[in-house]
Amino acid sequence: SGNPNDSNAANTDESAVREYILPDLLIAKNGEKISTSKQWERLRRPELIESIETEMYGRIPDNIPEISWIVESTRDTVIGGVLIQEERLKGIVDNAVYPEVEVEIQVLLGLPKLEKRSAIPVVIELGFLNSPFGKINEPSSYFISPYVPRFKQQLTMQGWGYAILDVNSIQADHGAGLKSGIIGLVNKGESRSPDDWGVLRAWGWGASKLVDYFSERADVDQERVAVEGTSRYGKAALVAMAFDPRISLGFIGSSGAGGASILRRNFGESVENLASTAEYHWFSGNFIKYASLKTVDDLPFDAHSVIALCAPRPVFISAGSSAIEGNWVDAKGMFLGGLNASPVYKLYGFKGYATNDFPFMGTALTEGELAFRQHGGGHSTGPNWSTWIAWARRYWDN
Repeated sequence: SGNPNDSNAANTDESAVREYILPDLLIAKNGEKISTSKQWERLRRPELIESIETEMYGRIPDNIPEISWIVESTRDTVIGGVLIQEERLKGIVDNAVYPEVEVEIQVLLGLPKLEKRSAIPVVIELGFLNSPFGKINEPSSYFISPYVPRFKQQLTMQGWGYAILDVNSIQADHGAGLKSGIIGLVNKGESRSPDDWGVLRAWGWGASKLVDYFSERADVDQERVAVEGTSRYGKAALVAMAFDPRISLGFIGSSGAGGASILRRNFGESVENLASTAEYHWFSGNFIKYASLKTVDDLPFDAHSVIALCAPRPVFISAGSSAIEGNWVDAKGMFLGGLNASPVYKLYGFKGYATNDFPFMGTALTEGELAFRQHGGGHSTGPNWSTWIAWARRYWDN
């Protein structure tokens, strides 16, 4: 329980964390040791994809209908002194196979109007939109000054664009919605099979469909598309990047259990919470057994495995202060997720963290392709945007 006064309260005492053994990323199922990136891509990575799809996030079906993208409306606006063209996009999924379910993916795309560049890098934020024109309610914090530029302004000041993807327009965030949305449409209103995709995978699929659309536009740089999200949207951002190699950078905020945090740690949210009636829909049906018939130690992978699927592309893991955000998302567990994924990055000649020790809050571990920072604010990536941008500029050199 997240209530510290309950008899079954979640552990928030680091000294009470049990010992555990993580699955070795560099040993294949047949016992072969992985020592090169080619071995990883040929043998170990496909094994992990198979396990992670089947046992946790679910498989994307083959029979998904086509999507037609339209620009619903366009307007010019100014953010931080930068002229921006904002478009409301709609991705209409062909529902001829099951007309009872309609899926229309909603996106707000903002691109700086620059004379000297035709193709603009874009950060996809997984979140939600509010009418009339895509105003997003960013999480607030006592630790964030109201005068600090929000993410749109920080991106556009770099000459970069933003795309806010309304995940609920893809798939509702509750179990009853599994018979609607894109999952319900493909299943024609019937229940899922145990290895069918869950909501996190569906949201990640939506991000990939947006990348497909970007490939048709000359004003978006397909080589420089990133994904960002916080909390459950951080989980989905990690899933999107793990399974779509076209996403070049990740900004994974406070994703916790089911995201970047090591599941085998008995700290904060547990597998039992993820498998509860409030959250089971995020995952495949197969995942529920790890909170009943099996235990977390039976999982053939952990969060470090999911992060490793992103290699060699750079990933920044963000957390908030435990005093503000709480211990539920387990900042140290997310740090360890990245730390234990680093052997795969080293196969490509890239760097992980500069230290194996959990850093003091505010320390930016941004020397390598795996980066981490715990900011002093709450459940938001807000205080880490400037740090992420400075790190991202190494890869998105203007």
